[in-house]
Amino acid sequence: MNASESATLARLRVSVVATTLVVAAIAAVALLPALPYAALAVGVGAACGVANMLAIMRGSERLLNTRNAAFFGLSSLLRLAAFSIVAAALAVRGPWWALGPFLAAFFLPLATYAFRAWRLFRSKT
Repeated sequence: MNASESATLARLRVSVVATTLVVAAIAAVALLPALPYAALAVGVGAACGVANMLAIMRGSERLLNTRNAAFFGLSSLLRLAAFSIVAAALAVRGPWWALGPFLAAFFLPLATYAFRAWRLFRSKT
């Protein structure tokens, strides 16, 4: 990957994180008066989603550099287990439906990244 591609990737990463945090903050503030636990689930889901997205990106970069698929697979399983525990803890401590807002916020950064990367690469061809 050359310097130009690295800079584009870094700008895309920052843009996705910022968008996710802004959307999650707006959703959490909107939910706070009526459904405070849902607001908490959105906040925690967004934080976990951003951490997951960044970990996936870092793991993919490491996989390209080292070609160590076993390490990539193990780190993916550990990440999946950690974020599943967070989701389960939210669902157990609060209402069962809190899993919905958590998952929506959790997948927001990945969906945003996929959409923006698709638009970026489509425009370059």
